[in-house]
Amino acid sequence: MRRPSRSLAVRIALSFAAIVCVVVGMVGAALYHATNLALSTRADYQLIGRVEHFRSLLHDLYTIKEIEARPKLFETMLGDSQDVIIFRRPGMAPIIDVNPDHMALPPFHIVPVARSVGLDALYEGKRPDGVRMRWVAAQAQIGDSGEVVQIIAAHVMTQEARVLHVYLIRVWINVICAVLVTLALAYWVTSRGLMPLRLMADKAAEISPNRMSARLEVARAPAELQSLAASFNAMLDRLEHGYERLLQFSADLAHELRTPIGVLIGETQVALAHERSVAEYRGVLESNLEELERIARIAQNILFLAQADHGQQRIDRERIDIRDELESIVEYFDGIADERGVTFQVDASGEIVANAIMCRRAISNVAVNAVRYAEPGTVVRMRGKEDETGACIVIGNRGPRIERDELARLFDRFYRGDTARSNSTESSGLGLSIVQAIMRLHDGSVSADCTQDGWVEFTLRFPRETESAVVQA
Repeated sequence: MRRPSRSLAVRIALSFAAIVCVVVGMVGAALYHATNLALSTRADYQLIGRVEHFRSLLHDLYTIKEIEARPKLFETMLGDSQDVIIFRRPGMAPIIDVNPDHMALPPFHIVPVARSVGLDALYEGKRPDGVRMRWVAAQAQIGDSGEVVQIIAAHVMTQEARVLHVYLIRVWINVICAVLVTLALAYWVTSRGLMPLRLMADKAAEISPNRMSARLEVARAPAELQSLAASFNAMLDRLEHGYERLLQFSADLAHELRTPIGVLIGETQVALAHERSVAEYRGVLESNLEELERIARIAQNILFLAQADHGQQRIDRERIDIRDELESIVEYFDGIADERGVTFQVDASGEIVANAIMCRRAISNVAVNAVRYAEPGTVVRMRGKEDETGACIVIGNRGPRIERDELARLFDRFYRGDTARSNSTESSGLGLSIVQAIMRLHDGSVSADCTQDGWVEFTLRFPRETESAVVQA
């Protein structure tokens, strides 16, 4: 089962909380370590100072008998009730023995009388309960008698352990509080920071087939989101344009299919209204067959355009002689041209690299379009040449003048600019759209131009291809 995704604000807040947890934890650990070191160093110096004080007292004030007579005086100088202090003569019983926990003495390197006690003379130890202890042993001279006494002292770091324990608890409390505060603040700040995204999402939610004109406000968006809003608006522009074209295409398609279907239904109903002869039924079937073939051509053309739009057409190319191709097309349409009193004029040289079938279909569509709308008694000129950029074929005719804003729309599906074109039943309105799709598959282009006196020219440009892209016929 797919886990539900967390919100972006929660993710950012948790990330900040984790960062703060790590940072504050590291700071707390560093401070804890520094405090532990400071407390240990202070305890070590206090223990050394106590031993040095004992050595001074024994040298200046006391004899062995005075020490034995006044042991409480030295016991009161301990730093803690659990500390250890032992005075003894070498090889003899202790004179003073204060060892509340009866700790076993570790092996010592006893500091001689002539040397001061330093940190290197201390020994680390632990009580059975794990509390740290610091041991030190040094010799002390009694007065001027030359008699030597060993001083063994130890400090149990109970108070330091309590302080560190309390400090550790405070560190954890501070870490937890910092994480919670950061989590709350980060969530609040992130929620406010992501508010423009929510507004953009709400605005996008308003967009529907009936409200395709809604757009995001780029100027009011944060700088980081302006490019996103602009790209989103550009995408909506393309979607709106495509949606409008789709609606228009659907309407035009329904209009184109309605005519042949209406003819089929009408002729069939008339034929079935009364008994007919075999010849009459045959005539109806032949008429119906023409309309069905027209519908089939429309469906085939729409399928071709759909495949071309989705890049599903893979084309093989070959070298084609331009003049031979144009003359072949002229020969094919010569009969239609004669019926309309139109003649052809061909002026071509060079080769084009293209798919032979598609190339012939594109040129034929333009040529039949020129013959269909050319004025009677005029000439359809077909020119072609090859240059360093590729090949160019120009087909021109004189006919009704086409306005500049209508030239680009000639390649729209089912578009017919003037009344003559709109009333024509010889074309489905897809011919020039197919030409544009074929040229796009060849990475070429097609354009239309019209002069003030009604001379219309269609220009097909085929790019030059490398030899590796050419499949010889």
